[in-house]
Amino acid sequence: MNQILEKNAYVHFHGAPSKGKILMVASSPTVSKQTGWPIGFWIAELTHPLRVFQEAGYEVELVSTEGGKLEMDAYSNPTDPSGYSAHDVISLGYLQKPEFNAMLENTKKLTEINPAEYNAIFLVGGQGPMYTFRGNQDLEKLFVAFYEAGKPSTAVCHSTTLLLEAKKSNGELLVSGKTWTGFADAEEEFADQAVGMKIQPHRIEEEARKISGTIFKVAAPFSSYAIQDGNLITGQQQNSGAAAAELVVEALNK
Repeated sequence: MNQILEKNAYVHFHGAPSKGKILMVASSPTVSKQTGWPIGFWIAELTHPLRVFQEAGYEVELVSTEGGKLEMDAYSNPTDPSGYSAHDVISLGYLQKPEFNAMLENTKKLTEINPAEYNAIFLVGGQGPMYTFRGNQDLEKLFVAFYEAGKPSTAVCHSTTLLLEAKKSNGELLVSGKTWTGFADAEEEFADQAVGMKIQPHRIEEEARKISGTIFKVAAPFSSYAIQDGNLITGQQQNSGAAAAELVVEALNK
């Protein structure tokens, strides 16, 4: 006898009232001290979660570390000659939308917003965060404000570098007692071998494993992998943004 399977999920329809607002934070453009490349954010880590949030009925506001125009990492651009992200039709679709391009053209600085106006925070990864997120006390304060308010607080890929140092108001590391993920050493090794040089100034997994009282986990390289531990949600790399966003939506719908 055949087994009947059914799957049903809400999809926000045009004109329906918003369920709330989600704050996404991306790196402003910078230059890698390792490679000399211009770097910024990885577009799939913005667009794939954005699709999940919008289909679930949430508005999204994008801010950045310095405000102003944002630039995506070249390898994340689906039209880049390298072809590295040519499969990313979700990002390709968003790039056809004038309102999406306007979002990238002029962002507020993260210090200009009021956390009380948002339901959740989501940190977009890419190469830029390794320089613009780690040690950024304004971003640490913002992320911790969401976390301590009990709101879903999410970081994916290299944006999880923030969690190596972010501390709660009591002075304890936010990841103390938590299980989380981020860009894996094996993935860094793959990237370094592909371009023939050390790309990042440090490795997140290597640094995370030095922290006592926390559990850092990774799945197979470049697989979709996200972890929720309380209201801390983390995703391993660029293929994990949608999975992390789905955990955010599930948490908000409870």
